[in-house]
Amino acid sequence: MAYTTLQLWLLAIRPRTLPAAVGPVVVGAAVAFRDATFSLPPALGCLFGALLLQIGVNLANDYFDHKNNIDSGQRLGPVRVSQSGLIAPSAVKNGMIVALAFATAVFLYLSFVGGLPVVVIGFFSVLAALAYSGGPYPLASHGLGELFVFIFFGPVAVVGTYFVLAGRVTWMAVAAAVPPGLLISAIMVVNNLRDIENDRDAGKKSLAVIIGRNNSILEYRLLVAFAYLIPAVIFFGGGAGLPILLPLASLFFAWSLYKKIGYLTDGALNGLLASTAVLSFVFSLLFAMGLIAGG
Repeated sequence: MAYTTLQLWLLAIRPRTLPAAVGPVVVGAAVAFRDATFSLPPALGCLFGALLLQIGVNLANDYFDHKNNIDSGQRLGPVRVSQSGLIAPSAVKNGMIVALAFATAVFLYLSFVGGLPVVVIGFFSVLAALAYSGGPYPLASHGLGELFVFIFFGPVAVVGTYFVLAGRVTWMAVAAAVPPGLLISAIMVVNNLRDIENDRDAGKKSLAVIIGRNNSILEYRLLVAFAYLIPAVIFFGGGAGLPILLPLASLFFAWSLYKKIGYLTDGALNGLLASTAVLSFVFSLLFAMGLIAGG
């Protein structure tokens, strides 16, 4: 198949993963709106920063996995442009640098709004984007991928957005950070479960390789289940009104994925991965609406 230059870079950037970066920012902004501290320009800055970081991570993953001989012709996931030769690895590396440079510029702007803590957040976010697949100790190759995805797509993204907008941290912002982090980590569980054989052969010790298929299935189910418990905990704890339970509207969808993870294998997990990404985004939107309406 012949690709245009734009199509090739879209393959590299992987647009279907970008909603995972949007959801946590929307949740953090919703908590700020609830507390009457919302401002559109810095909120958009948080959104663009998150998107640029996600693009940088995707390009870094493509480049470093090829460099470290992790990707192969037997790969079951989406096309990797470096491994397949569609884009020169050096060009993918340069694209990664450009994306992370623009993300850094956005964080510099946000630092004028939120101060030194935002500089720290930006620094460690860019560092984590590089360290996920690259560097002397790639996090994803040592069973730490899901943990760092939870940290940076949960507390860092949600609480960081709230801090930029509100100038403080509240228990509600911290609580609201948990479900997006859990569900986006669940996306990574599916990704690693799909690639378990390829990663094992390549010497990549993802968490799925370390704990095995059955425990990875259990991990996925626990992540999804606990994500749905948080709105109930907030409601019964008196932190918000009934609308905070809006994410339960997606519970049937979540239940279908909860069951499918038990029997899908290999390439069939691509559909489950995409569906889990949709679930995380839909949940985040409903959660954000519930936070605003239930305040």
